[in-house]
Amino acid sequence: MGGIALALSALSACSASPEPADEIATSEQHAVGDFLPGLQVSNGDLLDEADEAFRAVEQITDGVGPIFNERACGNCHTEGAIGGAGVQIERRFGTFTAGGIFDPLDELGGTLRQLFTVGNFNNPALPAASRGRCQAANPTLCCVPVEREPAQATVRNVGRLTTPLFGAGLVNTIPDATFDAIAAAQPAAIRGVVNRVPVFLPNPGNPAESVGSTRVGRFGWKSGIAELLQFSGDAYNNEMAITTQSCFRGAPINTFALENTPNALPGTGLDGCDDLAARQDPAENPGGLTTAQWQQVDDAVGPCGGNRTEIQDDVFLFTVFMTALAPAPRDFSDATAVSRGDPLFTSTGCAGCHVRNTFRTPANPPRLQIDAAGTEFIRVPGNFAFNPFSDFLKHDMGSLGDMIGEAPPDDPANGLGDTIATTRQMRTSPLWGARFRNRFLHDGRCADVACAVRAHDGQGAAARNAFNALSGTNQHDLVQFVRSL
Repeated sequence: MGGIALALSALSACSASPEPADEIATSEQHAVGDFLPGLQVSNGDLLDEADEAFRAVEQITDGVGPIFNERACGNCHTEGAIGGAGVQIERRFGTFTAGGIFDPLDELGGTLRQLFTVGNFNNPALPAASRGRCQAANPTLCCVPVEREPAQATVRNVGRLTTPLFGAGLVNTIPDATFDAIAAAQPAAIRGVVNRVPVFLPNPGNPAESVGSTRVGRFGWKSGIAELLQFSGDAYNNEMAITTQSCFRGAPINTFALENTPNALPGTGLDGCDDLAARQDPAENPGGLTTAQWQQVDDAVGPCGGNRTEIQDDVFLFTVFMTALAPAPRDFSDATAVSRGDPLFTSTGCAGCHVRNTFRTPANPPRLQIDAAGTEFIRVPGNFAFNPFSDFLKHDMGSLGDMIGEAPPDDPANGLGDTIATTRQMRTSPLWGARFRNRFLHDGRCADVACAVRAHDGQGAAARNAFNALSGTNQHDLVQFVRSL
């Protein structure tokens, strides 16, 4: 899913007050993919519905198209259990202006290049203005080309591996101040960047969030997404090609309502050649979209009058599933090596960014709600201790940085966007559950932990060098410690 890269690979979770990890927190689940103990849900069927939605394979009649990367959340997040990392590697591109500002080449479909197309298909309900554009002799035929990497791209074919979701609901509760405190405590040479980003799809159950409010990013390879609900909407749109519209406090949220178009701006494709989902009623347009754009929205809640708040149900259910997932349990099957590797993890400097802090959810975490009234909701347990082994901050990774910018708004013509230095920054990947992954780093170049460590550069170079200086036995023990997390 989309979208959503740092040195190794992990997430980071923190809460009101991170605690030094003299003892690593453990949870009650017994297998990877289990749900958190102590979840509060609005009804007994909600988790089953969420699991079913996460696994559901969408078709062109559901709205898949015109271009996409996968047809189901569960098709990407597979390693260890449903919700884990994946083997799929999406592709991105871009370029830099003469002034050194990243240009995503939005007008050419950047930065994400969707890998698949629905190809040629007949749409009997194709609007009259769109007929005959593919073949005059077959007026209802739609022809959707494969998206190509444009010649204008100078940052080319950048890989992004599917990230794991275990423990994501805990990470979502971390207060912003926690990230600030972690950064302030880090030595200057490795201090990370706290990445505050806009919230485009707020959680109705969190009174601190609103459309356009800022929050510390914690999800994705660049910590570019701050709210798990938004992570779902983004992936549904950009990875699975299902467009959605929601309402928040009377305003329509159309951030994920436009269809991606091969090598063009979203929402500019031929009307009716997006997919075969039922078209929206023009009279129900909540505003902010042209009639053609609105009719092509695949799943919508409709008008937002009366201060209506309602999240599109699939986006909500995906987020319920992710919120419920517990961190992977630890593995002490190689207890001797894990014990020996534990202090090496700190002495080599790995713990500088992959912090050992034990974090706790707030005593009364915000509920994830589908609407303002909370007719459907889920809440993670309060005061729940967890150890993601990540600071969730962005660090300059030197040659390991992927050179892709993500700063909104990207307006390179006016000097707005990420600098070259910023595009080298990657989020510290959480290490919990590392043994359930068969590829590491943002582009999946490494098949094992040792390879990933050796690829570190920039602010991770000192830890890399310290690892390389260890004996073979000590390197093995440190790797076993990481694999135990």
